[in-house]
Amino acid sequence: MPSHRHRWLGPLALAAALLLLFLEPTRALAGAGPADRTESPYFFVDSDDPEVDRLPLKATRVDVRIVGVIADVTVTQHYRNEGTRAIEARYVFPGSTRAAVYGMNVRLADRLLTARIREKAQARVEYDAAKREGKTAALLEQHRPNVFQMNVANILPGDDVAVELRYTELLVPTDGTYRFVFPTVVGPRYNGSPESGSGTSEKWISMPFLHQGGLSNARFDLAVELATPIPLQAVSSPSHRIEPSRISDTQTRVELAATGTNENNRDFVLDYRLAGDRIESGILLSRGDATTEGENFFLAMVEPPRVVGAAQIVPREYVFVVDVSGSMHGFPLDTAKALLEDLVGSLRPNDTFNVMLFAGGSRMLAPESVPATRANIEQALRLLRDQRGGGSTELVPALRRALALAPDRDRARTFVVVTDGYVTVERETFDLIRRNLARANLFAFGIGSSVNRHLIEGMARAGQGEPFVVLHARDAAREAERFRRMIDAPVLTHLQARFEGLDVYDVEPPLLPDVFAQRPVVLYGKWRGEPHGRLVLEGESAAGTFRARLDVAPDRVSAGFGALRYLWARQRIATLSDQEGLEGGSAYRDEILGLGLRYNLLTQYTSFIAVDQVVRNPAADGVTVDQPSPLPQGVSDLAVGGEVPSTPEPGVWWMLAIAGLAMLWRLRRLSPATGVLP
Repeated sequence: MPSHRHRWLGPLALAAALLLLFLEPTRALAGAGPADRTESPYFFVDSDDPEVDRLPLKATRVDVRIVGVIADVTVTQHYRNEGTRAIEARYVFPGSTRAAVYGMNVRLADRLLTARIREKAQARVEYDAAKREGKTAALLEQHRPNVFQMNVANILPGDDVAVELRYTELLVPTDGTYRFVFPTVVGPRYNGSPESGSGTSEKWISMPFLHQGGLSNARFDLAVELATPIPLQAVSSPSHRIEPSRISDTQTRVELAATGTNENNRDFVLDYRLAGDRIESGILLSRGDATTEGENFFLAMVEPPRVVGAAQIVPREYVFVVDVSGSMHGFPLDTAKALLEDLVGSLRPNDTFNVMLFAGGSRMLAPESVPATRANIEQALRLLRDQRGGGSTELVPALRRALALAPDRDRARTFVVVTDGYVTVERETFDLIRRNLARANLFAFGIGSSVNRHLIEGMARAGQGEPFVVLHARDAAREAERFRRMIDAPVLTHLQARFEGLDVYDVEPPLLPDVFAQRPVVLYGKWRGEPHGRLVLEGESAAGTFRARLDVAPDRVSAGFGALRYLWARQRIATLSDQEGLEGGSAYRDEILGLGLRYNLLTQYTSFIAVDQVVRNPAADGVTVDQPSPLPQGVSDLAVGGEVPSTPEPGVWWMLAIAGLAMLWRLRRLSPATGVLP
């Protein structure tokens, strides 16, 4: 007869078998399983070997000079080898989505090496050859418009190598506020799964991370010099403590406050406003010289009209697509819930909506959009509040399912995607959105301290909507209100620009999208001949025809706007890259490559390479080390590894319930006296 202590073993074994059986579909939904270190991010484990310096990046210094609306940025990375063996340092780091990276220098002892722009494959060949020959070399590659990798080979014991990058970008105001963003960390990327047909085999994705809350030992310093055409009204940072020093009414210096800890685990954000409420419209003209092959460039920024209430707002349908994966666990998901509660809770009675939650799988509030009644809104909010975050990030399958929903012909459809963007399928996502433009427009909300801005801005651009980034929970209500103001009615539609009297060509962007509230229209291009005439911008607003004019005069021409050539080329490359993504393949490779080589710009097809001709390590016996990054502020360890399953689909919950009932039925049949089945 079985003993009392063993009478539960049979039922427990049955329960375990049933749970394993029915949890398997859950694991399939999440793409769960041990993370392959060759394809996924992993946690950094320091070595006790004193010969190898596993943390060669010692400091990053960022110097920013903003003149008007153009920022020029110098980033200096200091690498030092404190071990006893030669090393190759590899470091994956982020950049601005609008950055035109145009220069790189390497300082090694008393020598200055100026990097050259090369075709990407050729640069890699030159770098590998220099590494084998024992020469110190540095290679800068672009993996995404906002993700770069630095390789520095043959750093000898005691070496201090300073790599200096230079880029420029345009600052476009929103709601009258100018914002400069310097990203500090690349969030861990989910690399897709064979089942979903998404993902890549790119090696940079398998980057090491410190554990949640761990800060990098590398020092981080940043300083900004602001020089504006009219007095500054306010300077602030929602991300870091800063110490502004006023030099004059139009000049201010900003530095990071001394907090005693590194703060390179989140984007640095600087906001500033100019005196007066209006965005400054204007046109800048740069005259070329022998070094620029005689090309002349212009930059025009035109403020749209103020928001005008539409006479009649068309009923709308909103589909909210919300990321509940592991990287969203904690602060990002809590912030997403607050944002969605605000957005969903303020829908009009004549609107309809639906909510999709996705991780490894996806779950819909309803098979089709439902009226925005209080009961339906409460049901959606309960669905959101119950989420905890876990599992992989299958963005493309979720979007595909959402876009396949049957549309309501009587309503204007808007998709709202909420995610941190920690995926590698940007191109597939943009392509999917562009191919479905006829169905709806799309707005993207990035949630977190270091979101993938390339994905967020690219989705909005492809969907002819607007990007939003919510850094803190306290920003959710403000961004939700800005979203509502924008979608009530576009400020300008059917927008066209023409020049009268000025001979222009290669104007970017070639087509102007609808314009939303308090965000200016920006045009780049080239000009020739004499600088006179005007730019005329025309479109339709809720109040009727809109027309704006900007005069072109010789006194607006300067040789000091050399950045315009880089900004124009960067915009042209972005346009071609978008088109390449839409058509597939590499149809625009040669044109993008040519632009990168001609204008000395880092692109997906060009890299910067610097080689010291002195053979410093004849044995070429260096060890490769990957510099770890901190997890972005607010992101948990669940973002790395991918072993945590996502929220199961309703069908899986039903199977689990059946398993539980079967176990209870078997327990009820146990004999009280013997503990065995009769």
